[in-house]
Amino acid sequence: MSEKQTWTRRNVLRTGGALAGVSAMAGCIGDNGSSDGETEYTVSMPPVGDVEFDGVPENWAANNGSWADMGIALGQEPPAALYLTHRYHTQYYDEIPDVSVDPDDIDALWEDELTVEEFMDLSEDVDVFVMDPNFLKGQGQWSDDDIDQVASTGTPFFGNSIFSRDYGFHDDYEYLTLYEAFEKLAEVFQEEERYEEFEALHDEFQTTIEDTVPADDPQVAVLWPQDDVFLPYIVDEGTSYKPLQDLGYEDALANTNVEDFHSGRGEVDYETLLEIDPDNILLRSEEYESREEFVQGTVEPMKDHDVAQQLTAVQNGDIYRAGPLYQGPITNLAVTQQLAEQLYGIDEQLYDPQEVSDIVNGDF
Repeated sequence: MSEKQTWTRRNVLRTGGALAGVSAMAGCIGDNGSSDGETEYTVSMPPVGDVEFDGVPENWAANNGSWADMGIALGQEPPAALYLTHRYHTQYYDEIPDVSVDPDDIDALWEDELTVEEFMDLSEDVDVFVMDPNFLKGQGQWSDDDIDQVASTGTPFFGNSIFSRDYGFHDDYEYLTLYEAFEKLAEVFQEEERYEEFEALHDEFQTTIEDTVPADDPQVAVLWPQDDVFLPYIVDEGTSYKPLQDLGYEDALANTNVEDFHSGRGEVDYETLLEIDPDNILLRSEEYESREEFVQGTVEPMKDHDVAQQLTAVQNGDIYRAGPLYQGPITNLAVTQQLAEQLYGIDEQLYDPQEVSDIVNGDF
C-alpha cells in the first residue's frame, strides 16, 4: 500500500445523513476507484447504515469480546485493539483444538476514559472500528462531533451493542441477535462460507440441547459480587444471556422488588438474597479465575459468612460463574456447555470442538 493510496483512502468519505451513519470507503483505493481490481461492496448495520468497502479490511479494532470472538470464528487475526482486553475471555478457546489468542497482544483502549485522540491515532492503522458509536456516546464521554471527527479519517464505525438491551439508545434502532450480527461481520470480512458453516453447527447444537437437556428449568440468580453486596442482573434478550436462554431458566429475581443493576443500578445484600433464596447463584466478574481459585476466593468465604451460609445455593454447592458479558459464537458454545454441566448435570458433549476448530482454520 503506497503512502498516496493511504492518504487517498483517509480522505474519501461518503456521508449518509444518519447519526454516525457514515458510509465510508474502507481499504486502499487505486486510480480506478477500486482496490487492485476488487469489487466494491456495501454492508448495512444499524445504527451506522450502509458502509461501503472497496476491499476486505486487514486490520481492525473492536469494542468487546463479542466482536473479537466473531472475528476469530471467521478466521481473522485478532483485533489490534479492544476497549478492555481483560474482558475478552480467551481461556474458553482452551476447549477448541488449534485455536488460541493472547489478549496481551491486543491494545486496551479504555484506561480512565476512551479518548478521541486514541481513535484518531488508531485510524491510521486499522481499516474499520467494529463498534457501536452510540455506545461511545452513551458513556457520557463522546459527542456527535467526536464521532464525526473520527469517521472523517475514512475508517468507519460498524457495530451494534448486542450484548444487552438495557441501553436507552437501542430504542431507536434494530437490535440484532448474536448470529444476525455475526452474519453482518462475515459480509465485512467476505467470509460468508465460514459463517454458514457456523450457522449449521449452531443449528445442530440447538437441536442437541432440545434432545438432551431436561425440560425442568433451573432457578437462577445472576449477580456481580461487590464485597458484601451484589449487583443483580435480571435476564433479558441480550447475547450475554444467550446460554441461559438456550438452556431454559427461571429467573429468581424477575418477579421480586429487586431493581436490575444494568438499567436501574440496583443492588442486593445477603439479607435480601436470603429472602429470595435462589436455587442456583451465577456470579459474574469471576471469569479471570480458574475453578479452584473461584471456589477458594469466592465460594468458601460465603460458607463462612453468617447469612450467606444459610442460602440454599451455598449449602448445596450450587454457585457457579455465569459466563462473560461478551460472547461470540465460539465463546457461546463453550459457556453453554459449561452451564449445561453445572445446572443440569449434563455429561454429554453438546457440540464438537474439533468441528469448531476446522471452521476457524478453514478445514471444511
